[in-house]
Amino acid sequence: MKALQIRRNVGRFGAARIIGAVSPVNATKVGPLELRTIDDPEQPGDGWHRVHTRLAGICGSDLSLVGGHASAYFDDWVSFPFVPGHEVVGEIRDGDRAGTRVVLEPVLGHAARNVEPPFGGARPADGDDYAHLATTSADGVEPAIQTGFCCSTGGGWAPWFWAHESQLHTISEDVPDERAVLIEPFAGGIHAALLAGPTVADRDNPVVAVLGAGTMGLAAVAGLKRYVPGVRVIVGARYPHQRALATALGADIAVAASELDRAVRREVGCHMLGNGESGALSGGADVTIDAVGSAASIADSLRITRPRGRIVLLGMPAQVDLDLTGLWHREIELKGAYTYGTETLHDGTVTDTFSLAADTVDAIRAERLLSATYPLDDHHDAISHAANAGRRGAVKIAFDLRDPTT
Repeated sequence: MKALQIRRNVGRFGAARIIGAVSPVNATKVGPLELRTIDDPEQPGDGWHRVHTRLAGICGSDLSLVGGHASAYFDDWVSFPFVPGHEVVGEIRDGDRAGTRVVLEPVLGHAARNVEPPFGGARPADGDDYAHLATTSADGVEPAIQTGFCCSTGGGWAPWFWAHESQLHTISEDVPDERAVLIEPFAGGIHAALLAGPTVADRDNPVVAVLGAGTMGLAAVAGLKRYVPGVRVIVGARYPHQRALATALGADIAVAASELDRAVRREVGCHMLGNGESGALSGGADVTIDAVGSAASIADSLRITRPRGRIVLLGMPAQVDLDLTGLWHREIELKGAYTYGTETLHDGTVTDTFSLAADTVDAIRAERLLSATYPLDDHHDAISHAANAGRRGAVKIAFDLRDPTT
């Protein structure tokens, strides 16, 4: 079949890194991602289904790989060559569920790998938390962090791939593909939003700042307003359309990213220590969700988060050069937010993040965030559009592999 595939090639990764700083579209032409005819992957074992891709989103982690900027940390968490694509809505084409539309939960957990959890308590009854720690399998699945990074399973940037039954969530007939493809990224954003809960639970009029309003930042905003009662959300976003969407999703205040510190200062009634961009706030937001993941955004988060507050890293930071004195001095907690799992809501309800995400994308009609779709043949343009989504007034870009005749 014809698919987009990434092979281990140091030269191509290096070329993409250099050229991508100037031109993302040209980076895809010299980088490790290629449209090629590949052999069909073999069925990994029992309980695996052949899923035909309908829509597959382009994620920030995909762009990091294609652009040669992915952290070396993940070298042991992928298996080459692999087909990217983990934000997927597809259709089962085998077994009793043939014809069923599903959304992929891409993490290759313990059920998919047919192994026991790595330590006691790693798998609650209602979820598969810490599933990303399972890298080996009793069945034929090579080490990989998720579908879309695994040579055994294939991925969504292909006409079809293999998925374990534990990874598949059925969607109802009234949910369009364009909405369903947002469930996976929204699960990640909602998981980050719920990590704010413990810090704000006992606070009067708690304030959460969200830095960045791409897909993940907007998902965090929606999650905060739906599942963290009483919180006031202040969003700092670079582009006007992002601020408008953040407001539409419930943000109380949405300002330019450069104005976020002033907005937080006015909201909480603190003052600036020092002058210019290096000045920190004497108080600050109870929680800051960094949906950018750069050295500059983490530094900004440290400046605007109150002493003994929390910073949630939703954006993937990779390698950063950062002065952590403020983290130490202000006793701020730095918390990572990776994928999803079992969630406990404020009222004690225990559920899973994918269920919350499915409810949320329905409630907000999330298809409005899908800005454009492309066929695989136009992957250079698709990657360029995704890499420049903000400045082009877009949010989410996806590949469309649906048969136009059906």
